[in-house]
Amino acid sequence: MVILGIETSCDETSAAVLAADGDLLSNVVLSQQDHAPYGGVVPELASRAHISTVGPVVEQALAAARLELDTIDAIAVTHGPGLVGS
Repeated sequence: MVILGIETSCDETSAAVLAADGDLLSNVVLSQQDHAPYGGVVPELASRAHISTVGPVVEQALAAARLELDTIDAIAVTHGPGLVGS
């Protein structure tokens, strides 16, 4: 079983691919620097960035693992609570 994990609960957009034996095949993390001037994460900015970056981050993770989306057996995602106000 090959699992694609996607994480977007705060200001980082990330995707990882794990093999059945638990080996990490790829891990891509995109950190948002846009929040630094505000002294913390701005939920609306983070949410908008996730919308535009999650696709490319997943594509990069799949490419790094040398896999296609149709070879993924399961997808795991974060589910709440996430950022209030996004």
